[in-house]
Amino acid sequence: MSRAVNMLIDNIEKIIIGKRIVIEHLLVALLSDGHVLIEDVPGVGKTQLVASLARSVNGKFNRVQFTPDVMPSDIMGFSMFNPGTRQFEYREGAAMCNFLLADEINRTSPKTQSSLLEIMEEFQVTVDGKTYKLPSPFMVLATQNPIESFGTYPLPEAQMDRFFLKLTIGYPDKSEEKMIIDRFGNENPINRLEPVMTTQELIELKERVKEVRVEDCLKEYIINIVDRTRKDNNVVLGCSPRGSLNLYRASKAWAFIKGRDYVLPDDIQKMAVPVLSHRIIMTQGAKMKNIKAADVINDILQKTEVPFV
Repeated sequence: MSRAVNMLIDNIEKIIIGKRIVIEHLLVALLSDGHVLIEDVPGVGKTQLVASLARSVNGKFNRVQFTPDVMPSDIMGFSMFNPGTRQFEYREGAAMCNFLLADEINRTSPKTQSSLLEIMEEFQVTVDGKTYKLPSPFMVLATQNPIESFGTYPLPEAQMDRFFLKLTIGYPDKSEEKMIIDRFGNENPINRLEPVMTTQELIELKERVKEVRVEDCLKEYIINIVDRTRKDNNVVLGCSPRGSLNLYRASKAWAFIKGRDYVLPDDIQKMAVPVLSHRIIMTQGAKMKNIKAADVINDILQKTEVPFV
């Protein structure tokens, strides 16, 4: 494993206990200029995960609690008239940071949800015809509770497709929960968490990920996997070409995290479910049979011929 990446993971693990694979997947998205949707019940550490990542790279972290009255201008910013200069001046919104936590994103209106589309795709905001670049690195981490549906606005497919991958943290086991009580019982250790790298060093790591090699046969393997999602009988709508591109990028980042400068079929298989499962729409029949999107992806991986590298 890359020494810098290992230091970063170890630092985050001072706060997030027993979830190394979740942290690694989070870093895959970060190193790939991607955004993450974290779908889980309250209290499992979603906010702490994002805050510890931001502190570990000395980045600016903004959190927005999404509610029906949150406006697009709260996220993107707005223009305000300055009587002194007699000109309109831009006032920054919450998006002007390195890590934007969109907490309970499905509780705000579709209008506000859609304001994130330009932010997530173009890494910029446009206010009154003027475009403002977001800081680099920039990442949106959105959370939603899969249990509650009252008073929520489900994310449209176009917005779901913008998320690089979808994560679930899950409950800790008993020994891990005991460690959480011991560590967080008297104070929150995140207040003492020190950075282990700068945002500039993180940008340099992202450039190194781009140098990871992917053979043509592996590119075809990715395309074959994605193509099968469009033909599966349990699927109404398969993955878009963005799914192929993101699986390609995720495989490179996973290989880099594991200390290699080349991709193996195993890297693609490891990343297929978190990258592709939220991009497909299941048939009603599949839902009634309790067939999940992850089940479809795993079945496709079993049936797709693996190339020899």
